[in-house]
Amino acid sequence: TMLRQLVAPYVLRRRKEEVLTELPPITEVWLEVELPEQDELRYALLRKQIHDKLFTASGKRHTKLQVLAELTRLRRFCCHPRLVFPDAEAESAKVDAFLDLAEELRENGHRALVFSQYVDFLGLVREQLDERGIRYEYLDGSTPAASRPSRVDAFQHGDAPFFLISLKAGGFGLNLTSADYVIHLDPWWNPAVEAQATDRAHRIGQ
Repeated sequence: TMLRQLVAPYVLRRRKEEVLTELPPITEVWLEVELPEQDELRYALLRKQIHDKLFTASGKRHTKLQVLAELTRLRRFCCHPRLVFPDAEAESAKVDAFLDLAEELRENGHRALVFSQYVDFLGLVREQLDERGIRYEYLDGSTPAASRPSRVDAFQHGDAPFFLISLKAGGFGLNLTSADYVIHLDPWWNPAVEAQATDRAHRIGQ
């Protein structure tokens, strides 16, 4: 308590919009994607299986970490059924919605950072972009540190309209001001991490 009283006069917290007034405001748009009927049924079955696995007639029988792991399975299914069921169809409502958005952004000359917390989901997205001949740069946690600057420079000064980045790899150390859109394919548990990733594009000079 005494230490807090001593340092309190020197602690100053200022928000970015108060300091960098020349930055444009961030506009957030939530795009809701509905599962097709077949995936809804499969999701309901998966949910019931998880419930039966985690609970008994007398109540809970597993730890919070196991519950979190099962919730993650549900989240991954919503991204693409193949992330949970490898034999599922190649189509995904979320990927289809992203591809429609990507085509619209590309046709209108926009450039976007595309984040996901799941590297294997980004892999599925890359397959679809490759099929359509849409150019992109890519970065995830396995990308060697020595090659990260070249990937960033390729996007900053190249003509690829999209930069696919895993959320953990893109939260720090990247300055990607050539992008005017940021797309989060799946919400992160910690909103602060999302905000840090979004700020890769929201920089002075925009």
